[in-house]
Amino acid sequence: MEGFFANAQIHEYSLKMKQIFLILSLFSLFSCATAQQSYSTKNKKAISLFEEGQKVPNQSASPNGMPNYPAGMAIMDKAIEKDPMFWEAYLVAGEFAEYSNQYDKAIKYYEAALRINPNHSVTGSTQFYLANLKFAVADYKGSLDLLRGFVDNRNANPEYVKVARELQASCEFSIQALNNPSDFEPVNIGPGINTKDPEYFPTITVDGKTILFTRRIFDARVPRHLDQPENLQQQQEDFYIAHLSDKNIWMKADPMPLNINTVNNEGAPTLGPDGRTLIFVGCPDQTGENYGEGRNGKGSCDFFITKKLGQRWTNPINLPGSVNTRNWETQPSLSSDGKTMYFIRGMRGQSATRNDDIYMSTMKEDGTWNEAVKLPSYINSPQNEESVLIHPDGKTLYFASRGHVGMGGTDLFVSRMDGNGNWGKPENLGYPINTKFDENSLMVSADGEIAFFASDRAGGFGDLDIYYFIMPEKLRPTKTLYFEGIVYDAVTKKPVPGRFQLIDVKTGKEVIRSQADLISGEFMVSLPLNADYALSVEFEGYFNFSKNFNMMVAEGLESFKMDVPMIPVTSAEPILLDNIFFDLNKTTLLPESYVELAKLNKFLVQNTTYKIELSGHTDTRGEADDNLTLSQGRAKAVVDYLIKAGIAAERLVAKGYGETLPKISDAEIAKLKTSTEQEKAHRKNRRTEFKITSR
Repeated sequence: MEGFFANAQIHEYSLKMKQIFLILSLFSLFSCATAQQSYSTKNKKAISLFEEGQKVPNQSASPNGMPNYPAGMAIMDKAIEKDPMFWEAYLVAGEFAEYSNQYDKAIKYYEAALRINPNHSVTGSTQFYLANLKFAVADYKGSLDLLRGFVDNRNANPEYVKVARELQASCEFSIQALNNPSDFEPVNIGPGINTKDPEYFPTITVDGKTILFTRRIFDARVPRHLDQPENLQQQQEDFYIAHLSDKNIWMKADPMPLNINTVNNEGAPTLGPDGRTLIFVGCPDQTGENYGEGRNGKGSCDFFITKKLGQRWTNPINLPGSVNTRNWETQPSLSSDGKTMYFIRGMRGQSATRNDDIYMSTMKEDGTWNEAVKLPSYINSPQNEESVLIHPDGKTLYFASRGHVGMGGTDLFVSRMDGNGNWGKPENLGYPINTKFDENSLMVSADGEIAFFASDRAGGFGDLDIYYFIMPEKLRPTKTLYFEGIVYDAVTKKPVPGRFQLIDVKTGKEVIRSQADLISGEFMVSLPLNADYALSVEFEGYFNFSKNFNMMVAEGLESFKMDVPMIPVTSAEPILLDNIFFDLNKTTLLPESYVELAKLNKFLVQNTTYKIELSGHTDTRGEADDNLTLSQGRAKAVVDYLIKAGIAAERLVAKGYGETLPKISDAEIAKLKTSTEQEKAHRKNRRTEFKITSR
């Protein structure tokens, strides 16, 4: 896998190795000797070339000020030709090769210097620098051997020793990872999405049927700039969207509409679980102020939000609240409940270098976003974190970092949230998902089985392409299904933009909050496994719709598809209270019922003139008299709860119907093929309902 690396104006992608530390200036190793004109060689021509070579990089710098290190290296080679034992020339040539990203050459130069004079550095710094280079080219054993000798050097710089011990841990991990590879067979996602242009930063809906990604394209409207490489001249980033066909083939991607895509850069998108909320990164043009028509920014790259109404995307606005700052915000990842967002923020310190860390912000009740907080230091390392993904399960975090134990460059990690809401220690995804190159920007499907990434590996359609692979079992998140359908008026059949709330009945914690499309009434919400959920759908003028989803055992399920009929409050039809629970064969309300009861209480508080009948129903198993008594007791338990909550007793009537009003008859149940289906039918007959008796 290859790496992604971005500046404030355009995301520039390239395959290249990144060492952990730039080699510090080696001139200090022999500065005293230089001042005294005392070298290891007596060859005057070699010395003259050496001193000339030191000056050449800056004298022949490029127009953008970058020193010409290859030119300096060529002069050092000439000095070495004059005296092959001139170890100082090897050191400086090694430094120039390192700065030119020619790591293999740099290694040979440093090894030659050590071979000629193993003790030229009392502190062992050359061994330290060489160990870093060997690590960068994935010679983990060679690096480890050098580091072991270096850390035992009593004269070594203590700061370097500290770093060396961290690098030792990465070498040991990398050797173990190479010996225990995971299955990894990346597959190109296909020509519907990938082209000769670079495609990257994919994001998908929870049903896995819609993918949105960034494509970098040529745009003649973009002015040329001397400080950019030729391959980035007049380039800009736009969003494209594609859909999965019935044959599981990605159809040709289309650009997002012109109110989303501008002449400026739009990148790093994150979709809400229903595919109707899009938060993305928008950057200004070269002036640093123009974010596009109708868009305002707070400085550098900011987050913008747009929503899909029917088939139309609204004009993006700067994300409301306090997330965006004068700093660089990028790589947003929206949680499945739409209320939490993780992202990367780059802040420049006193040294003017930018430190990128993972932050998290939560949405307020009014839809604006709180100030972001930084994730703990065992997630954010002293070095850069470069991408983040919160999985739809809400408790599995994937991210890229340069600062944890890894295989070199940027590696991918996973952290899992415990029951107390604390993130666990990051786990490296291992080899060959991680390599000596930069790995970045992983996207994992809702079911956890498929992961997407971008790569310019051989065999693609050109430049960066999007690939997918089967995620190893041990690295997967909690499987998440999805619930989709249409909310509609039960009488007129017209769409209703119902508001969804999904609550974990065990903890009472809200897991998902969403809303059906304002025009079509369509919705899609995620359902993580291993929990029991109370679903509530509400909208003004309608009774609350409730449904129970027991996801503790859901083998073989991929999704729930169910339309939601909303019954107008003018109706006299009984309303099912599906999230009211009792002890087996008892009238004791279980705590899991309190969410549903609170909503019913709220309805009665808002409608002070309404009187209702609470009815209890059982299945036909057992004695009829016992069932009648049980149903009456359960209806009364609900009435007692409401009276205790402050509802006047004269507004409430408890009525037990026993087994006399089944939803499904015994004859129909007998025709069902499996005992599981039959038990579900009996469960539908065991229910609590209410109806309005007076308005």
